Amino acid sequence: MQIKDFMVDQSFKELTEHRTVVLPIACYETTINQNINGYIPLHWHDEFQFVFVVHGEAIFQINEDIIFVQEGEGVFINSGCLHMAKDKNNSDCAYICINVSPSFVLSQELYTTYVKPYFQATNLPYLFLDPKELWANTILNYILKIKQLIKQNSPFYEIDVSLFLTLIWKNLIINGIELEYEQTVVVKSNRMKQMINWIHTHYNEKILLDDIARAGQLSRSECCRYFKRILKTTPLNYVTVYRIQKSLILLQQPESNVTDVAYQVGFNSTSYFIDKFRKSMKMTPLAYKKQKIRSL
Repeated sequence: MQIKDFMVDQSFKELTEHRTVVLPIACYETTINQNINGYIPLHWHDEFQFVFVVHGEAIFQINEDIIFVQEGEGVFINSGCLHMAKDKNNSDCAYICINVSPSFVLSQELYTTYVKPYFQATNLPYLFLDPKELWANTILNYILKIKQLIKQNSPFYEIDVSLFLTLIWKNLIINGIELEYEQTVVVKSNRMKQMINWIHTHYNEKILLDDIARAGQLSRSECCRYFKRILKTTPLNYVTVYRIQKSLILLQQPESNVTDVAYQVGFNSTSYFIDKFRKSMKMTPLAYKKQKIRSL
């Protein structure tokens, strides 16, 4: 089993490269629990994302909302939205994912009218793709078709992929979605990303609540409310979880030891690191290290 590391930059923007050689589109299949963290961590990207669950059931968090997506169902995730995915009930969930640049969905002549308003809308972080709805079922079938076309790599397949993307977008917007744009929503989203970015940059240093709040230009209480509402946790607990995520890669290095890793990711106590790691990963750091080295 291949364990994959899901890469994001300091602002949580995804770095993992999936693109085809020619097109500004990525198409790949992901098994959630094969990620190094055991789930797909919180991230965002400029591309639209179309997801089709082909096995098991996933729990997606998209901005503040949590949705369950079963086998045969899917979800559209809008550009710039924070999202993460977990496997529900160890179902060995796998899904096909298509990431596509908004500028590639339609021609430039149609982009301003039929694409730009949708990724700027603040009331459209995602759309659930229910196969019982004709428009959604059509989109899901086209996702499969695009995956097949890219895999086959037949002559002129890029043209067919482009055509199916156009049809996917048409089926998405023909339902007459009432678009809204609220500047306050944009400001809140940007502040959340700024705080996350600051944590990702300084996770291996001493971090206080005041530091995180300052990064988002918020008071301590407002900072806590942001994290509770959007990430369902406290700011400092998020720091702990992120530090543990970063420790997983270091622990897989043969020459590493638990104490050094603890301090490298920002813990000032080995025993505290071990305690938090055990609660998060259901095993000690040393047990995790031995398990991963054996599987190499």
